[in-house]
Amino acid sequence: MAASLDIGDRIVFEVDGLDALLAALSQRGYRVMGPTIRDGAIVYDSVAGTKDLPRGWTDRQEAGTYRLEKRTDEAMFGFAVGPQSWKKFLHPPVETLWRARRSEGQVEIEDSPGEDPKFAFIGVRACELHAIAIQDRVLLGDAFTDAGYRRRRDSAFLIAVNCGTAGGTCFCVSMGTGPEASSGHDVALTELIADGTHRFLAEVGSAAGAEILAGLGHRRASAEDEAAAEVVIARTKASMGRQMDAEGVKQLLQRNLEHGRWDDVAERCLTCGNCTMVCPTCFCTTVEDVTGLDAGSTERTRKWDSCFTMDFSYIHGGSVRASGKSRYRQWITHKLASWHDQFGSSGCVGCGRCITWCPVGIDITEEVRAIRESEEH
Repeated sequence: MAASLDIGDRIVFEVDGLDALLAALSQRGYRVMGPTIRDGAIVYDSVAGTKDLPRGWTDRQEAGTYRLEKRTDEAMFGFAVGPQSWKKFLHPPVETLWRARRSEGQVEIEDSPGEDPKFAFIGVRACELHAIAIQDRVLLGDAFTDAGYRRRRDSAFLIAVNCGTAGGTCFCVSMGTGPEASSGHDVALTELIADGTHRFLAEVGSAAGAEILAGLGHRRASAEDEAAAEVVIARTKASMGRQMDAEGVKQLLQRNLEHGRWDDVAERCLTCGNCTMVCPTCFCTTVEDVTGLDAGSTERTRKWDSCFTMDFSYIHGGSVRASGKSRYRQWITHKLASWHDQFGSSGCVGCGRCITWCPVGIDITEEVRAIRESEEH
């Protein structure tokens, strides 16, 4: 009989143990989602085993730039984050809220049509765990909660991975969100590759995580294993591609709403909304009602929306934020300032996606730095 494990216990297993972990999740009815390569990027999709992971690949990211490159080793998680976040599964970009049909004078309403899969995520980074916690606060933390999000969130199993590689646009250390997973996971992995060995140190984060890890072939982590994991995390902390001075940034932005920097960024911003689409914490949506041509059916669909679209702030008479300047200012001041007033934390986790996937390379850390430095001179 396998020895039981407790929360906080650390074990070590080889690469085949990771395949066994994914297989065990599938056998328990989870739909396993993880990083895989598609269309020249590392995206999140269904994975059946380690053969589907981006083994031996890394990403190079800078403002407005993303490309894949081969690594010199066989690391499976040797990259930062791609264009997608786990939000796409928990708070999907398109969701049917209800359908209604009229038949023989009666109206039948079907709430939340379709079944939600029971997801298991592998490869969740520390910044992404913080992003999920932020979405939990937004969508579950008040009197009115999102029922679909709750269903998907309550059944999700999260396998975190402590980052061994910092991307060129990462700044999670500045935001206090990484690169080490500290909470919100069922299992946390650290990938260790050295001296011809390839193994994973796994830390138990929940009772569910303890149960599934106990069934795998493993050994208890030694002091050498734990020291090697600490070196990985320390190296990643020291190699962040960006940094942001987050001290007092809420007050900084709120007292500079008419700063000339907003005109500068408006000259570059395309108001395309890429930053909001790739952001793991943005939650804005719009609702569309569509009636069938026979007038016998209708459905209500919710879709992601963006504060960069003209219609998002439209009220009778026109858009409240008609200029690109006002829309960019709304995004960044909400993310870094008024989010604190609404939800008690920053809305930014330092993942760097908004920098990488901005077509013109607008850098949120640079915008904050420019405004801060203008006050110092």
